[in-house]
Amino acid sequence: MIIKPRIRGFLCATAHPEGCAKHIGEQIDYVKANGKYDGPGKVLVIGGSTGYGLASRISSTFGSGAATLNISFEKAPTEKKTGSPGWYNTAAFEKAAKAEGYYAKSLIGDAFSKAMKEKAIEVIKEDLGQVDMVVYSVAAPRRTDHDGVTHQSVLKPIGGVYTNKSINLTTNLLEEVCIEPASEEEIEGTIKVMGGEDWRLWIEALGDAGVLTDDVTTVAYSYVGPKLTHAIYRAGAIGRAKEDLEKTAREMNAVLSQKGGHAYVAINKALVTQASSAIPVIPLYITILKKLLEEKGQEEGCIEQIQRLFKEKLFVDEAIVDEDGRLRVDDYEMAEDIQSEIDSIWNSINDDNLSEYVDMKLYWDDFYKLFGFGLDGVDYDAETSSLVDIEDSIVL
Repeated sequence: MIIKPRIRGFLCATAHPEGCAKHIGEQIDYVKANGKYDGPGKVLVIGGSTGYGLASRISSTFGSGAATLNISFEKAPTEKKTGSPGWYNTAAFEKAAKAEGYYAKSLIGDAFSKAMKEKAIEVIKEDLGQVDMVVYSVAAPRRTDHDGVTHQSVLKPIGGVYTNKSINLTTNLLEEVCIEPASEEEIEGTIKVMGGEDWRLWIEALGDAGVLTDDVTTVAYSYVGPKLTHAIYRAGAIGRAKEDLEKTAREMNAVLSQKGGHAYVAINKALVTQASSAIPVIPLYITILKKLLEEKGQEEGCIEQIQRLFKEKLFVDEAIVDEDGRLRVDDYEMAEDIQSEIDSIWNSINDDNLSEYVDMKLYWDDFYKLFGFGLDGVDYDAETSSLVDIEDSIVL
């Protein structure tokens, strides 16, 4: 078939296998060019098919020589429909890793389930013995817990209606958005989905099974952001979940550190992702931020962020953390001069001067690449097969 992007709001319903493979290749090349570091040897990545989780697999494998086991929920391709981008990313990554002699395997299914935890432990025992790093990078709209209860997350403020400017991704024009506040039930649901409970369950299950090394490092990814976005993000329902995630990290670190292990939350920068595209206000903020960082030569995608995190802040003599014990790679975004300029632009931007401050092409270029589109050297007018296998994967 000839595969083209099919955009529905902030979603893309198709993915291009050759484009995804090309994107993986570019990220591998970046890590190789950036040089080796003394990092993990055997890594479990929970949510390792896209975004920061995928970048963690790529960096730890080609930067540190690690074996990696991935857990992710993917849609397999059919003759008539493409698979999810994570399916094609995983297939391409594992093919490239195995070609250079690295262990790489995936378990496809629900990372929240008890069955997945049990299967992961079984595979680690059989193939790896133990892991010395666990990356938790799960972004999901809902979670069914071990008791069979399904929880839903929301992107809502707390305490009152939130009104601000945003950009309509269908028209690329400014609009005003008004978001009703989250109920207590919605806040609790968001904490259940996006907080630290499942991360803790993973670490406890792995620890009880004896498949963690004494000096294991575990890291979960999060975001803080500026005051401009706090009402909808850090001070909203999802912010409560992120606070719970950080609380969980501190509690787990107190336990793991007794044997030489560590638990961290890493605060990353705002990026164009399918998840961030769904949050009102955030896409407009990202477009302004991205243009400013591009002009300063400081713009980073997932792979640049994770490579810098692992090589310069985490796997060093002593991890570099802030006063709350968090790893920070949002430093370029949160620099005072950048945030001051964003505030000034935000207060003056309108439909007449939008193109002066916002380059929507930069935004959409990043968005399309998430699905394997817009990569140089790929013929998007040529027939291609949607049917790509993930070798050695196990589907639950």
